[in-house]
Amino acid sequence: MLNSPGIAANLALIRRKMAEAALKTGRNPEEIKLIAVSKTFPAQAVRAAIASGQTCFGENRVQEAKAKYHDLRREFPSLELHLIGPLQTNKAMDAVRLFDVIQTLDRPKLAAAVAAAIGKEGKTPRLYAEINTGKEPQKAGVAPEELCGFLRLCREEHGLKIEGLMCIPPEAEDPEPHFRLLKRLADENGLARISMGMSADFETAIACGATEVRLGTAVFGKRGQAAA
Repeated sequence: MLNSPGIAANLALIRRKMAEAALKTGRNPEEIKLIAVSKTFPAQAVRAAIASGQTCFGENRVQEAKAKYHDLRREFPSLELHLIGPLQTNKAMDAVRLFDVIQTLDRPKLAAAVAAAIGKEGKTPRLYAEINTGKEPQKAGVAPEELCGFLRLCREEHGLKIEGLMCIPPEAEDPEPHFRLLKRLADENGLARISMGMSADFETAIACGATEVRLGTAVFGKRGQAAA
């Protein structure tokens, strides 16, 4: 059974750690948003987080989010939902309809599909480009040296406004150089939002300039188990 008090305690601890990490580097804690990653967790877990004041959530898959948040968004219209997983072009329409932020724009074909969906839906989610900071061949994302060209294509060919960057550093590497690279790329391209840092490294990400951190396990507990 879901341990709602555990989720509340987890959120309180995370918020305190986020504030401490921000203050250590002279940043305003209110500038940093916590995205609670609810992928694979049931709507009951999301409700427990909402009861503790959490309103921003992240999901990896369009279909899972569509099923889980159909009723939740009607009940809690102030929820903000971020797509933080890979997006297939044939899911672009559903993604534009459902999400407030799509963080994983990473290739010209997807940019074209998202632009077409925005044109048909008349709804404009906020958009981030995903950067493959480690240049891992198995991982999605724009190569750092190709970012300027990709942003130009999004803006000039498709009329898309890109306002942020996100990354997932290589699992076996120190994340700090990757976070600093993403911050530099954002600054060089005039992008205000920087989504980086997960449960194991969010304090480092904040020290490096993250404006959003994406935490799942730290909020909800290990997947397949109740939060303790």
